[in-house]
Amino acid sequence: MNLETDFLVIGSGIAGLSYALKVAEHGKVVIVTKGEMNECNTDYAQGGICSVTYEPDTFEKHIHDTMVCGAGQCDPAAVELVVRRAPALIRDLIHWGVKFDKTANGRYELAREGGHSEHRILHHKDLTGHEIEKSLIRQVKRHPNIEILEHHFAVEILTQHHLGQLVKKSTPDITCFGAYVLNLKTQKVLSVLSRVTVLATGGVGNIYHTTTNPAVATGDGIAMVHRAKGVIENMEFIQFHPTSLYNPGERPSFLITEAMRGFGAILKLQNGKEFMHKYHPMGSLAPRDVVARAIDNELKISGEEFVYLDVTHKDHNDIINHFPNIYQKCLSEGIDITKDRIPVVPAAHYCCGGVKVDLHGETSIARLYALGETACTGLHGANRLASNSMIEAAVYADAAAAHSIPRLAGIGLQRDIPAWDYEGTSNPEEMVLITQNYKEMQQIMSNYVGIVRSNLRLERAKRRLEIIFQETEEMYLKSTLSQNLCELRNMIAVGYLIIKHAQQLKKSVGLHYSLDYPLTTQNEY
Repeated sequence: MNLETDFLVIGSGIAGLSYALKVAEHGKVVIVTKGEMNECNTDYAQGGICSVTYEPDTFEKHIHDTMVCGAGQCDPAAVELVVRRAPALIRDLIHWGVKFDKTANGRYELAREGGHSEHRILHHKDLTGHEIEKSLIRQVKRHPNIEILEHHFAVEILTQHHLGQLVKKSTPDITCFGAYVLNLKTQKVLSVLSRVTVLATGGVGNIYHTTTNPAVATGDGIAMVHRAKGVIENMEFIQFHPTSLYNPGERPSFLITEAMRGFGAILKLQNGKEFMHKYHPMGSLAPRDVVARAIDNELKISGEEFVYLDVTHKDHNDIINHFPNIYQKCLSEGIDITKDRIPVVPAAHYCCGGVKVDLHGETSIARLYALGETACTGLHGANRLASNSMIEAAVYADAAAAHSIPRLAGIGLQRDIPAWDYEGTSNPEEMVLITQNYKEMQQIMSNYVGIVRSNLRLERAKRRLEIIFQETEEMYLKSTLSQNLCELRNMIAVGYLIIKHAQQLKKSVGLHYSLDYPLTTQNEY
């Protein structure tokens, strides 16, 4: 069965939905999302969204903070684009109904997080992402040109490969014609043919055992582009959020926003001693990579399983007003954050690499754009500055819309794509084969390719992952499609890319820290 559209958007976070809203006046849009609309990283984002808003903040200060945090690896053009376009995109979000917190005198209440020299983070309590997602979903559902396919899983993007041509990385004109999409309720595969395709499938957090990402963050878009021979870069730079709630067995790990440290919370050892001043002059407000490594090091020294985040010295009512979601969550676990210290531990949080795109959000594959965490724009470099991700998604969605709309008239549909071939497949012998490989993959990545790496660990991870890859590919070729199997296959591909890129980088920089290449002052910041 074929479905035809002008714009195919895969993913339903801030990147995909804001792009859909901007192109919907110019053609039919189909949004594909594998869960409910709000099952995405955007909905989980607590802290906020960056934009220069009031003096004494300036574009130059935001640019400088981003570049410093990125450890000299940022693309200056991408940084300039995002920082200078941010205020206009914030106005778009407000126009779509997003309500950011204001002070009593009507000015936006701006927060500050790690790595920022000024208060520049707009927020809605500690539920900023949820407020943005809710507002965008409301607008998308109202638009007559947008069709939403929930519980649909994008399996592969369509290229010349599906027309029987040999496609290599060196093929100069790889083109995307749409995607094969699995209806998770009927188990039938649609061929969705499109003039323009946008990947906004989010992050990769579930390749690790502990993550703040929702279960849907399995690197699907990155893996699809990798298989289609597109360019992927900077996958070694996986950001671990320093402060997730220590609550063994909970998935995803509950995030304790960095805004709490911006509010004045202090990291402490279990004996009550502060420790961040030993690692960075900004103390508990140091960039995330520094804080995550510091906690990891202190836990290795002490043998303990968590450190504390202490906000008890701040005003009781201010704490509850600023962080109602965190307050209620911790209270449900028997922790009153106005009186008790919060046990925290680092967790996989954000992928700074991804599908390489230009300043328009276009990938190395023609007619294919990548946005949000799926993309590598160059903004983040070796380490993402807190709250830069959602504004990056909004800015690049806007850029991609402006680039793709005028090109639409010159693009036709590729209608000779063959239907999905079910021949020779049957239900997997045992689900345990998938779940066991899933667990092994997470253990390999967590133990060998986490916050601290080494050449030995990476080589061991690569060898172990190759065995799981071969087993999973054999299963994939003979099995009917399922979400679990497809996600496992995608995560193994992403894990391989992280290991490969980490092995290629012969120094420690930003989020990639290797015991074999100790940091120097020059390559740290």
